[in-house]
Amino acid sequence: MLDPVTRPQGGLTIRCTRALLSPWSRLSLLVVVLASAATAVVLYEPQRLLSAGWPPQVDGAGAVFVFAVAYGACTAAFVPRPILNLAAGALFGTQAGLVAAVAGTVLGAGIAFTLGRVLGQDALRPLVRGRWLRAADGQLSRHGFRSMLAIRLFPGVPFAAANYCAAVSRMGYVPFLAATGIGSVPNTTAYVIAGSQASAPTSPAFLISAGFIVVTGLGGALVAWRKRHRLRTAAPAPVPQAVAPAREPAGVGAGAAQDATRA
Repeated sequence: MLDPVTRPQGGLTIRCTRALLSPWSRLSLLVVVLASAATAVVLYEPQRLLSAGWPPQVDGAGAVFVFAVAYGACTAAFVPRPILNLAAGALFGTQAGLVAAVAGTVLGAGIAFTLGRVLGQDALRPLVRGRWLRAADGQLSRHGFRSMLAIRLFPGVPFAAANYCAAVSRMGYVPFLAATGIGSVPNTTAYVIAGSQASAPTSPAFLISAGFIVVTGLGGALVAWRKRHRLRTAAPAPVPQAVAPAREPAGVGAGAAQDATRA
């Protein structure tokens, strides 16, 4: 038999473990992680790569790999992707810069999706109650690849917000990462080309890429507006409560029965 003194200690350990692993504790940890990452971005300013350049000690394929890893960590910490895409083009040129940027995009999306799924989904899913939120959650859960592909092709939703919203939904890893990798190529390519041609802002390549960025931005705003309208109209209406049948006044049913008997 266990010592009576051991039982309360074991019970306290179990309660503390359950409290630490509860959905709201994990959500609090996610908030702390994201706040720390955002603070580190503000303090260290990774966008200085645009002006300071890449360290000369790292070059070749190793530099591309390190940049892709740093790109993924920065996007998970809310660093705007356009800045990193421009830096990729300016540092590595069009081809290597595109590889580093797309790889970093998928990596950063995967990091954010994992953090949101593990630490935030259980606590946030019960809060998805509004008509628009339920319709958006249903769209992402049932048509994950198609919806995420549209979001990536027409950038109307911030990258980090789309990652964490997808994590709260029931979308799977494979459609999320596949749609992110495929859908981010066109816009990322335009930014990388613009970064590689930044020293010649009047060149055809720079002008074409800049025009593509403007057009896709306007297209993304239009698609987001239309999608928002469709989600509103497609949101399920609240189920009306059943109305109880009206009761007959006392004596009416009995009187009718007596009349029928007499007849």
